[in-house]
Amino acid sequence: MKPKIYAVDIDGTITDNKGGRVNLDALAALRYLVKLGHKVIYVTGRSSIEAYILSVFGGTTRIAVGENGGIITSGPDEHRLIGNKQECLKALQFIKTKIPVVEKPVFPRITEVVLERNFDINLGKKILAENNFDVQLSDSMYAYHINSKGVNKANGFLEVMNMFTATKQDVIAIGDSETDVPLFGLADISVALGNATDYVKSHATMTVPGHEGEGIMEALEKIELKLLVK
Repeated sequence: MKPKIYAVDIDGTITDNKGGRVNLDALAALRYLVKLGHKVIYVTGRSSIEAYILSVFGGTTRIAVGENGGIITSGPDEHRLIGNKQECLKALQFIKTKIPVVEKPVFPRITEVVLERNFDINLGKKILAENNFDVQLSDSMYAYHINSKGVNKANGFLEVMNMFTATKQDVIAIGDSETDVPLFGLADISVALGNATDYVKSHATMTVPGHEGEGIMEALEKIELKLLVK
């Protein structure tokens, strides 16, 4: 079987959203995929540096797409920026005058702004759209994110696919939030975990009932069976 590229979300997928703890069984399963010759690349709303460090200590492929596609990290000092944080900061300052948004204390971001999930995101989207800000607001279930318009996990991961001359048939995506939906569109097989919303599940080719790390284990088993019959 031709090696695949697994594009895997982090929060709510291999970690729990409450404490951010990595499910070690899920991590071991992903590491085993790498030993079999596949690539496992984290595609996350977190900092690409956090994701890259996880890949180093977790034994997976040392490339990470972070900040919802705004940046790709492939080494300690190798970063490719796609998003523009200045645009996001301007939007933040404006939206603060309209609704009580709060920045989330997170690992420093290079291309985006991260907010607590303490306001009506649809109202936030409406305010930004009506005032012609060149940004977008999304929900990763871990936080709300202000990114440059057009930046998403698919655009970021497409850069990785180009690095490996990969096609859609080479890609398997696993996630749980609306920020993973664009990524699902790049994948031949996409799996939404049990903790995903119905909207996210409707865009995946497969779903599993398990949540978070347990869902990863179920997803990998289901993917293996599907690949065997192809």
